[in-house]
Amino acid sequence: MLTINFNPFPDLMSDRLLLRRVTANDVEGMIALRGNPENLKYLPRPLITTQEQALEFMNRTDTMIDNNHGINWAITLKGNPQFIGTAGIYAIQPEHHRADIGYMLLPEYRCKGIVTEAIGLMLNYGFNQLQLHSIGAVIDPANAASERVLQKNGFVKEAHFIENEYYNGVYYDSVIYSLLKRNYGK
Repeated sequence: MLTINFNPFPDLMSDRLLLRRVTANDVEGMIALRGNPENLKYLPRPLITTQEQALEFMNRTDTMIDNNHGINWAITLKGNPQFIGTAGIYAIQPEHHRADIGYMLLPEYRCKGIVTEAIGLMLNYGFNQLQLHSIGAVIDPANAASERVLQKNGFVKEAHFIENEYYNGVYYDSVIYSLLKRNYGK
C-alpha cells in the first residue's frame, strides 16, 4: 500500500504555471469559479455564491489535504498570484495505487492550453512522487472539451455509466477515463 503525505504542501511549476495551495485570498476567485452555473453545468455540485460557502468549501479541502485523502491546488500564472482555477488529485486509493484528477478554470482562461499543462504537472506528481499506478478522471459525457484535454494527455476511455449519479432530482451519466503509468508520456 502507498503512503501518501502532502506535508509539506507541494507547489508544482511549469514554464508558465504555478499550482499552489488555495488560501483565504482566493475566496472571490473561488466564488467566481464555483458560483457560476455555466462553470458547473457538467459537474453536479451545489453553487458556491457566498464568502461563507467558499470558506467552508476551502476548509473541507484543507482537511482533505491535512488527512492525506486528496490534494487541491490553485492554478495561477507564474509571477501572478491571481487564482484562475483549481486542479486536484482526489479519491486516492492507496491500496490500489490509484487516484482521480479534477480541474476547473475560469472561462476567460480556457482554450489556452492551461488545463493541459496543469494535468501534465499533476500526472508527473502523481506518477513520480506519489507512485500511483493509474490516474483516472470522471467526466460528463457531454463535456467534449474535457474529453479532448484528457485524450491529449494520453487518457483512454474505460467506461460509460448510465444515470449512475443523482443530483437535484436529475440522473447523470459518467464517463471514466484512465491513464496507466506505463503509458504515461507515450
